[in-house]
Amino acid sequence: MTAARVEKIISALDIGSSKVCALIAGKTDTGDLIVLGTGQRESRGVVRGCIADMEQAELSVRHAVEQAERIAGINIDRVTVGISAGGLDSMLAPVEIELGGDRIEQEDIDDLLAAGRANLDMQGKSALHVQPTLYSLDGVGGVANPIGLHADRLGVDIHVVLADPSPVRNLDLTARAAHLEVDNVVVSPIATGLACLTAEERELGVALVEMGASITNVSVFIGGMLVGLQTIQQGAADITDDIASTFGMRRAQAERLKCYYGSALSTPRDHQDVLDLDKEDGGNVDDGGTPRITKAQLNAVIFQRIDKIVSEIGLVLKHLGFSGTTGHQIVLTGGGAELKGIAEHFQAALGRAVRIGKPKGVSGVPEAHSGPAFSTLIGLVRYMASDRIDLKGPLDPGDDYADGAALGIIERIKRAIRENF
Repeated sequence: MTAARVEKIISALDIGSSKVCALIAGKTDTGDLIVLGTGQRESRGVVRGCIADMEQAELSVRHAVEQAERIAGINIDRVTVGISAGGLDSMLAPVEIELGGDRIEQEDIDDLLAAGRANLDMQGKSALHVQPTLYSLDGVGGVANPIGLHADRLGVDIHVVLADPSPVRNLDLTARAAHLEVDNVVVSPIATGLACLTAEERELGVALVEMGASITNVSVFIGGMLVGLQTIQQGAADITDDIASTFGMRRAQAERLKCYYGSALSTPRDHQDVLDLDKEDGGNVDDGGTPRITKAQLNAVIFQRIDKIVSEIGLVLKHLGFSGTTGHQIVLTGGGAELKGIAEHFQAALGRAVRIGKPKGVSGVPEAHSGPAFSTLIGLVRYMASDRIDLKGPLDPGDDYADGAALGIIERIKRAIRENF
């Protein structure tokens, strides 16, 4: 049997607050995605998901990419970058025009999208994704291609995902400093949703919670698309900082305790389980001079921070309209999802079914990069390999950073409609 041939190289870069990850994948002639190389480096110069020191961040990017290139045996000069912070927001711009019962032509589609120009009020932000939803005829939706049909009124909702211009520009400049051209900047919930959610979940309605190191993104999918998102300025690293501060130890030791012994669930044995620490790492000292804490003490600190995060998540879900039907599920992913018992804790606190989302759809992923912490990275590859229409097109710093970006977007929409229908 002949081995599948790689027809296209896809490169992804995820610049997070705790780590920078690069992935080089190949799309074969059979449509499969295969990992060719991965790289990971401790993140420096990134604060709460945004670039704060470009020189330090550029070094982290360069080292992660070089590692992936060595493993893959190829060099890359273009990447797709994920963005997880920076004033992320989304909106639906409804558009409807009168047709008088005539047959719908391409010119009517053009007029419809041009009429929506006033609705695309960017409020000074950059549009990262501009995606038309299904069309409606006389108020009845669900029409994929209305050309050739008759209607009195033709409408469509244009879905736009926005971000503040400066964080987007800083990501682009950081990649360029590492000699990489940015093909696309993809909002992390969209990428992560492709990697962790099933098509049925996205269609029926699901909330995606990405708990990263310093931020937590809460997004809602319904009808197959992202319909709302909000960022919480807390994450798993805040749990680590709480442990370090409470017990007077180094962050590295606090992180080790959290990962190996920490849990979001309590058991009666926790008060008997004593964790011995190195003297230089602090903690309560017993008669023999050895620092020690109980597992119950450790988990009490973890519970306190998680409860704060869950409380904010609940408020965000209510704000996004994710309420009512009890069948709606929450999918928890990101590095914070690797804490023991966290899904059960979330489920009890939020009163909804919660599962851990792990990335799927790409073969050859190393075991170290197959967990929830790498969902966005895998999702970026799947996004670039998919045939979905994103009318925004490649990143163009000179276009949509401007306040008058709506005109350029409308022209792209017109062009994409002509090419795809």
